[in-house]
Amino acid sequence: MGPVLAGVLQLLALIGALALAHIPLGTWMAKVYSSDQHWRVEKWIYKSIGADPDTEMRWPAYMRGVLAFSAVGVLFLYLLQRIQGVLPLSLGFRAIDADQAFNTAASFVTNTNWQSYYGEQAMGHVVQTAGLAVQNFVSAAVGIAVAVALVRGFARSRTGELGNFWADMVRGVTRILLPLSVVAAIVLVACGAIQNFSGIHEVGQFMGGNQQWNGGAVASQEAIKEIGTNGGGYFNANSAHPFENPTPFTNLFEIFLLLVIPFALTRTFGVMVGSVKQGYAILATMVTIWVGFVALMMWTEFAHHGPALQAAGGALEGKEVRFGVGSSSIFAVSTTLTSTGAVDSFHSSFTGLGGGITMLGMMLGEIAPGGTGSGLYGMLFMAIIAVFIAGLMVGRTPEYLGKKIGTREIKLAACYILITPALVLVFTAAAMALPTPGNSMTNSGAHGFSEILYAYTSASNNNGSAFAGLNADTQWFNSTLGLAMILGRFLPMVFVLALAGSLGEQKPVPVTAGTLRTEKPLFTGLLVGAILIITGLTYFPALALGPLAEGLAS
Repeated sequence: MGPVLAGVLQLLALIGALALAHIPLGTWMAKVYSSDQHWRVEKWIYKSIGADPDTEMRWPAYMRGVLAFSAVGVLFLYLLQRIQGVLPLSLGFRAIDADQAFNTAASFVTNTNWQSYYGEQAMGHVVQTAGLAVQNFVSAAVGIAVAVALVRGFARSRTGELGNFWADMVRGVTRILLPLSVVAAIVLVACGAIQNFSGIHEVGQFMGGNQQWNGGAVASQEAIKEIGTNGGGYFNANSAHPFENPTPFTNLFEIFLLLVIPFALTRTFGVMVGSVKQGYAILATMVTIWVGFVALMMWTEFAHHGPALQAAGGALEGKEVRFGVGSSSIFAVSTTLTSTGAVDSFHSSFTGLGGGITMLGMMLGEIAPGGTGSGLYGMLFMAIIAVFIAGLMVGRTPEYLGKKIGTREIKLAACYILITPALVLVFTAAAMALPTPGNSMTNSGAHGFSEILYAYTSASNNNGSAFAGLNADTQWFNSTLGLAMILGRFLPMVFVLALAGSLGEQKPVPVTAGTLRTEKPLFTGLLVGAILIITGLTYFPALALGPLAEGLAS
């Protein structure tokens, strides 16, 4: 079997598995967030934090809950790293420096999981499990909660109440993320991923020195890392490390895990708004972009330029031979089209155009299918923009799901889609203009520019993957990337919840002969076109200076 055919068959198997999980998981999540019953363990949690889960919140109160909970998370994780040297099971690692501790705390609380350190050489077991792994659960649950609040804004009328943040966040952990992670961790352990709290072991000589490995609760963290679209690895090599991702099967399984909730949330959306067809239209948009990007990535990485690539069967530099070009291409596209950021290969070693595809995937706004929750609300914002464009073309007030899209809604949507590009381009320009940040680039020219552009694109979009050629462990990058992660996560959430409150207060508009049918393939095509055009117009000059210039020159 040739490598191209193997890659295509893996893609088809992945699509089949996602299709089987879509309806039951999506329907279950809709029931979770529509139920008025509380599990006993959830009642204990509410009592311990002093929250009343039955109190409905308007969007400002919901937002205050999100910000307060996340701020406490940043502070706790920062302090945990700063005192690591005196904690048990620290494996002898010292406390993390202030700038790196801030960067890591911001990274994991914002669901970015950008890492400017070597996990196996910096973080002990307590920080990994009580700090980083906990944030993998709750940051993902916060994203889903905000998405559900927006869905309620569409589903409800004449009320600004969007549910209860504390109930939504806790249910996301106890009823969705935790059960799925337990099952996934068992599968990973059965396939060879490690799960222990062992210390550092000498494993032999390597290049004239002693080679050491430490253990850890790797399988459990790997499970929520993918399911919650987090992406932070226990080891520096991330999902290219055999302790995290030992076999071709686990590689495909991990891709399934990072895609399953974002795709299934479209079903949740359809059920909660009372029209599963609307959910299928959003799903079709996501799938069209994802499959298109995978096909384009496979083409660029399998294209044979020169005898070395012909002999290898594709661009194998930076890729694990146990996975191959096809599986690595699927992983790279899936992790950058979601907000996962996990890697099973080094994106810096992809072809020039292949590296550009990973960047473009993030620049779309992490919406195809995007992160846990963030992908759905990002796509719904783009749907509002597409409806507005259609309304301009026919001279009719735009409507979506029975809600009028007026001046307030469009202003909020415009702010949402502009904030992340502004962060990416401003921070990239500053890093290139100042003399010190450029010293962190391993390469010069177009590829060096791509390293910095990729870093700020990854941070601002809460992805977390790296181009593997930039020394980001400096005060400049730790501070600015941390700031980009926080602003890129929470400023859009403000616009999401404000829009949810505005929509929830509206009176439903009846469907007429002139209403745009947003459940039809025509709207899906319009939405795909709007996404690609807006992204292209925003980022094309920057892409032309980096990956496009490198790709055309090679």
